[in-house]
Amino acid sequence: MQSRSAQPLNSPSEGPGRAVAPGIAASSSPLPDAIRPDPLPSGSPPGHKMAGVNNTSVYALKELVSRLQREQFKIQDLLSSLGFALRSLNNLNQFLELIPMMASRVTDASGGALVMCQPNGELRLEHLHCLGTADCGDVRMALEMATRQVTASLMAANKVEGEPAALTNAAMVSLDRQTCRYLGPGFQIFGTAIIVQNVERGRLYVFSEEGDYTWSETRQKLVRLVADQTAVAVENNELTRELRHKERLDRELELGAEIQAQLLPRQCPTIEGVDLAARCKTATQVGGDYYDFIPTSYEQLRNPDSPASQEQPWNFAIGDVMGKGVPAGLMMTMLRGMLRAEVLNDHSPGELLQHLNWVMRTDLESSNRFVTLFCAQYDPRTQVLSYGNAAHNPPLLWQAATSKVTRLDADGMLLGLDMDTHYQENQLQLQPGDTVIYYTDGFTEAAGNSGQRFDEDKLIESFNWACRNLSSAQEILDYLFKTLQRFVGTDRAAEDDTTLVVMRVTQPAEFQQLSCQIL
Repeated sequence: MQSRSAQPLNSPSEGPGRAVAPGIAASSSPLPDAIRPDPLPSGSPPGHKMAGVNNTSVYALKELVSRLQREQFKIQDLLSSLGFALRSLNNLNQFLELIPMMASRVTDASGGALVMCQPNGELRLEHLHCLGTADCGDVRMALEMATRQVTASLMAANKVEGEPAALTNAAMVSLDRQTCRYLGPGFQIFGTAIIVQNVERGRLYVFSEEGDYTWSETRQKLVRLVADQTAVAVENNELTRELRHKERLDRELELGAEIQAQLLPRQCPTIEGVDLAARCKTATQVGGDYYDFIPTSYEQLRNPDSPASQEQPWNFAIGDVMGKGVPAGLMMTMLRGMLRAEVLNDHSPGELLQHLNWVMRTDLESSNRFVTLFCAQYDPRTQVLSYGNAAHNPPLLWQAATSKVTRLDADGMLLGLDMDTHYQENQLQLQPGDTVIYYTDGFTEAAGNSGQRFDEDKLIESFNWACRNLSSAQEILDYLFKTLQRFVGTDRAAEDDTTLVVMRVTQPAEFQQLSCQIL
């Protein structure tokens, strides 16, 4: 049987003198023999004959109504029992254990069996219920032989090695036939599908050893009703398992986001003559964007707020690991540790990128990920900015003297792409009022409702206006984020991590290096 409307698998055909099965008698059908009026003796008065017929008809009608009420009560009891079991039993296996017993009892059958498809594609007899113990072993053996034979056929037909075999309609028809074959003609058996999300996941069988047992329409509906409730229980169990798995992942992501937030700077350092502001907004709980302010000496680590530390050079870094989520966050954490160690070893930005490329090459290549990174070192005493770039978005410089915006770029490949690549290093003399923004591609690749990108030109235009009209680095940062949010849409979340660092020079340098470039 391959559909819910199929007939019993091996019920005997009804003979001419067989009574009509309960529940399927139509109004045009003759009355059953058990309630058909007996012929009256000849010579009886016509009125007496009519009264006898009327009394018998009333009795037959009462019996029919009583039978329908019993069937209705049986359905109500079944629904009540199944509903109670669904609410009370947290273990799916405990619920499935009741199914064959309930299906056989409401149909007055000898027993029932539940066959389910396992995740690996194997068909297995999950539970069996028999009213008598004499033939239960034979029934179990027959069903197990049928399931093993069909499973072997499925595995042989499976073309993808290692993948579970697909449960097809042909396989279930074969299971029905093999079950009838091994049980033999002495059983009247009916089977129906367990369908979960439009996929057949198993079979519910109910059988009887009584020779005059018939599968009426009411009995078939009751078995299907039990099968439907079984499918509900299976689906609820899978949804609960998925929900618990998602909750566990969410807890892990929350922990990862908390760790990442602790690794990013909690506040901007105090640097002589510089106003700083920074913000990182992740698209997911754990992101791949990274920025950092790194002291260049151990004394700055011990006393970051001392006047001497404020006058010492600081390294700025901003980067982006390809991708989002936990893998990108882990790679960013590894990058942060290596970069801080290299800075404390007194390497210039170009050397930092060169060493990181060598050290991270193997890890990045094996994970199929790459990193963009911009490194800069700023000396407060001379206001010289030295920088190198590993294919990151070039920072933008707004010069107070000219009110123009220029890009700060240097030649260099992505980290982890080529061991032999060389990273160029440039120097720049900053002046009071000059402002630099470091950003990730979350700004320039953000899409609005129309699909248009907030590209570099729009960022330059907004940055230019902010520098001319706003006085502090924090105000410039807030304005740029608000502009981006208006472009994307106030009701839409960002698709990528977005990071921005604003650096504004506020006072003249104590010393100036005449040899460095002045843009």
